[in-house]
Amino acid sequence: MSIADYYNFVIIPILGLSVILVFIRFLRGPSIADRVISLDMLILMAIGIVVIYSIIHNQSTFLDIAMLFALIAFLGTVAFAYYLEERRKRDE
Repeated sequence: MSIADYYNFVIIPILGLSVILVFIRFLRGPSIADRVISLDMLILMAIGIVVIYSIIHNQSTFLDIAMLFALIAFLGTVAFAYYLEERRKRDE
């Protein structure tokens, strides 16, 4: 079994199943925190998919896209934490 077969038959199906399960959590909630965390997980899985695509096709250019996704996910998490902190202060 070559490395490409391992990616195609093991890693990609696991990532696909994970995307489906996390997307269900994104739709069902129940809280806004659950939705934000699941959106963050979807972005992390997109990073994993881009990295695997980059490895399979030997294109290091796609790693820049993965870094951009990581930056967006980090900034989104920070913005959400700031929002929760401000909401907590307002409710007190």
